[in-house]
Amino acid sequence: MDIEVRIRGLMMDPATNMPIVVLKDVASEAVMPIWVGIFEANAIAIEIEKVAAPRPMTHDLARNLIRYLKGQLERVVITEIKNDTFHSVLWLRQGDEIVTVDARPSDAIAIALRADCPIYVAEEVMQSARLNTSGQPEGPTGEQLRGWLEGLNDEDLGHYKM
Repeated sequence: MDIEVRIRGLMMDPATNMPIVVLKDVASEAVMPIWVGIFEANAIAIEIEKVAAPRPMTHDLARNLIRYLKGQLERVVITEIKNDTFHSVLWLRQGDEIVTVDARPSDAIAIALRADCPIYVAEEVMQSARLNTSGQPEGPTGEQLRGWLEGLNDEDLGHYKM
């Protein structure tokens, strides 16, 4: 079963200085962090803040290609974690045909925001990521980080600066 999530915020990991996308279960208070690259975080932040670029960025191009080919991005699903790396799939519809395309979660999220489609996380991924949220051998424990993430307020999230 897949769990619908929304982006709760973007922030920098205080231990690694890497960007984190914080996803929140729409039906509960559960949160799941995904560490992403700086460029991907910037692409997500630009869309969250609705900043218009003078020319299409890569994720805008992907959305435009889907549209011009008479397709529709129906959903994005973060499907699994392999070797501490999240994997996701884009669910595309073209006419009566559904096609799934492998994508990095950061790219999938950036495209989903532009296409205004829902984002889901496989239930087992949400459980696994919530239990082992640090993803790093040093730094805070998963339990400490989860408590820290769940305690963040709107002012802590959303003030994303590169």
